[in-house]
Amino acid sequence: MEEGKEQENYRDEIFSKSVRAGKRTYFFDVKSTKGKDLYLTITESKKRFNDEGKFFFEKHKLFLYKEDFDKFEEGFREALEAISKLKESGEYPDLKSDNFNDKNEEEKSEKGGEGYSDVNFDDL
Repeated sequence: MEEGKEQENYRDEIFSKSVRAGKRTYFFDVKSTKGKDLYLTITESKKRFNDEGKFFFEKHKLFLYKEDFDKFEEGFREALEAISKLKESGEYPDLKSDNFNDKNEEEKSEKGGEGYSDVNFDDL
């Protein structure tokens, strides 16, 4: 096999999912290393405009490696649970109000569907 092809194959995307969320798009890409280890990249992309009015995409990327999947998932779940508790407590009225839910519904209807998708880290 040619070296270029071999180099190309180990970076093949195993799975890719994009999630539109308001003014942002999130990309979840599962890739493999040369050693066939899987890793996840999470990319946030936002449309921005420069001084001349031309648009460009500002991107932020997070690399998550297999040895960190469980800890990341645990931390993410804990953060979501904390948000849920704060919403229920009324400590943050914007989370509890119907306006918060209306904004989510508005985003969904603008996109013609759900504004998010579940990611199951067990599938990685």
